[in-house]
Amino acid sequence: MQRKPKVLFFSTGNATRSRMAAALLRRLSGDRLGAASTAVKSVEANPMAAEVMREVGLDINAQEAKPVAQSLKEHFAVVVTLSDDAKERSPVWPFTPSLVHWNLPDPPTSDGAPEQQREMLRRLRDEIARRVTDLANRVVPQFEAQRR
Repeated sequence: MQRKPKVLFFSTGNATRSRMAAALLRRLSGDRLGAASTAVKSVEANPMAAEVMREVGLDINAQEAKPVAQSLKEHFAVVVTLSDDAKERSPVWPFTPSLVHWNLPDPPTSDGAPEQQREMLRRLRDEIARRVTDLANRVVPQFEAQRR
């Protein structure tokens, strides 16, 4: 039995964007693609991001963001860098045939009113969902054709 192709979402700052993207891809692709996330500085879940993801029925607290060193040992069909900084600081993914780059805004920090932060995270979530849908619509048929 062939293993399903995996997609890694890589961020430099924290795991907010990568966790959001991995959760959205898991739901969208079902059992057709695997999804993982990693970040350089922090792999902790952002509580407000987790709240915004629960609004669409996803729990990012339950998923683990892998340390970068561990991710380098795995095979990924696609690695998606989630910011220009991530692209510039990205390690070489030795077993990855496809690299994709998205320049997504940084998640909000503790500055600003909580409702403004939630709204920014909702916009970020929705943008990630749009891009994940586009990625899955390209990647899934490609890998299903290779399996035949």
